Amino acid sequence: MATTTTEAVTTAGRRRRGGTAPRLQSGRAGAGRKQRVDPPFLLFLVPTLVLFTLAITLPAVMGIVLSFTDSVGFGEFRFTGLTNYVALFSDPAILQAYLFTIGFSLVTVLVVNAIAFLLAIALTSRVRGKIALRAVFVLPMVISGIVIAYVFSFLFANSLPALATTLGFAPLEQSILANPDLAWVAVVVVTAWQAIPSTLLIYIAGVLSIPGEVYEAAALDGASAWRQLVSITAPLTAGYILINLVIGFKNFLNSYDIIVGLTDGGPGTSTTSVAMSIFKGFSGGDYAYQMANATVFFVIAVVIAVIQLRATRGKAAL
Repeated sequence: MATTTTEAVTTAGRRRRGGTAPRLQSGRAGAGRKQRVDPPFLLFLVPTLVLFTLAITLPAVMGIVLSFTDSVGFGEFRFTGLTNYVALFSDPAILQAYLFTIGFSLVTVLVVNAIAFLLAIALTSRVRGKIALRAVFVLPMVISGIVIAYVFSFLFANSLPALATTLGFAPLEQSILANPDLAWVAVVVVTAWQAIPSTLLIYIAGVLSIPGEVYEAAALDGASAWRQLVSITAPLTAGYILINLVIGFKNFLNSYDIIVGLTDGGPGTSTTSVAMSIFKGFSGGDYAYQMANATVFFVIAVVIAVIQLRATRGKAAL
């Protein structure tokens, strides 16, 4: 009797295993079919890959290869190994360009984010005409950087000195664009003026995402406006702040048009950025040398991009 019962249980188990196996295989096969990409999608991807390869990847690879040569941009060339890179790291002009670019980027990103964050709080509070004010503050974002630079160049060279002379403020009676110690301030001001709107929009989205009930509960507990800013607004928008800091710093490293329009890298080389030194070298016969400079700059940009991806991964802000 016991043997019969054991055989029955074994047979039933075999039937259950036999019955479920085909369904599992069918499920796996179905899952495989769902993950398969249809050929038409791959076909539409080909033009984009070809254009990206021809316009981005191929020139980048060629530039990296030429950075190990003595090429002047055309004609014959010969490989010189790491000669350009060794000379690059011992060139005072290049080191000055990197110091200015990094320092300018750090100062500008702090100024832009501080002003944009405070403006976002003001433009999301209960003030009259806040919708119209948002539109006004966003206007600089749609104006070309070179146009902004030329307008501010006139203001710094004429209007500001005239006003300083009228008020008797001697330090600004001369254009700060001609002062090697103050020209960078003008670059920071103009760059920040153009960059604040895009940063402001992100901060407005972050502040508006905070539930109003949180502020109401804090107000009932007697929290002041400053306390609410420090304990509620800042922590709950930390993801937005981090994203703006990283993206802003990376963008300011590539600043070119505003610097060209304001100072053209002067006085002397006091406001020459890395991007400017690269472009000037291309037209000055230092093609391979500046290709090495561009390669180093590219590596720095990639490192910052990796930091950005790691910093923003998993953030609930966006």
